[in-house]
Amino acid sequence: METKVVIVTGAGSGIGKEIARKWAAEGAHVVLAGRRSEPLQALQEELKPLPGKRLVVPADVGQKEDCKVLIDKTLEAFGRIDLLVNNAGISMRALFRDLDLEVLEKLMQVNFWGTTYCSYYALPYLLQSKGSIIGISSVAGYQGLPGRTGYCASKFAMHGLLNTLRVEYKHQGLHVLICCPGFTASNIRKTALNAAGETQGESPRDEQKMMQPQEVAQALFKAWQKRKRFLVLTSQGKLTWWLSRFFPAFVDAQVLKHFQKESESPV
Repeated sequence: METKVVIVTGAGSGIGKEIARKWAAEGAHVVLAGRRSEPLQALQEELKPLPGKRLVVPADVGQKEDCKVLIDKTLEAFGRIDLLVNNAGISMRALFRDLDLEVLEKLMQVNFWGTTYCSYYALPYLLQSKGSIIGISSVAGYQGLPGRTGYCASKFAMHGLLNTLRVEYKHQGLHVLICCPGFTASNIRKTALNAAGETQGESPRDEQKMMQPQEVAQALFKAWQKRKRFLVLTSQGKLTWWLSRFFPAFVDAQVLKHFQKESESPV
């Protein structure tokens, strides 16, 4: 692990922060990327006692040039890339008919295009190292969730991109892993956009009862070591994934009922 170079986008909070902590604890060099430099620098300071080096690169993955700079600075510092974790993302909560279309465009720009840009610029170096691309997705990447049209669309698109990269570079040693954590305690719900594109401010769910980001990072590390293709976490997530393959109409009805129970549900 002491030679591995890992890039984590959205490393300033939630799942991304715990992924950075886990790989740093294992001895890897970790590049911390995110829109706000303050939490990244705080994390860099926290991780100083651990083996390996840390590099902070402020970057908005929705911006193509920021993604190129992220890859370039990683290569300048370490000369290689072994793992790209596409974790940065935003969510939304509103009915499709009520949405400002700019909300959908913003989600696609960050969640899908951010993954696309970073993967595109990192790909040549990942092929050299026979490295890995990880996409942090969601149950929303294989099951439509009411009130989350933009989020689901972006995650479905991410799945299509990453699954195709796996096939295209099957014989060149590229490993691609799509991780769907299920409902996990994270800042993403507090920063989810409403119909007008403003952050909703409060989570509609009890975050304490959800899977914790540390658990996601632990499971993800093991799946990466085994070079798995797909990782679904939480019993609810696994059940939804399995049932949706064989009983899609039943799952649609159950998902609708589930989301109608949310606090101030738009459904």
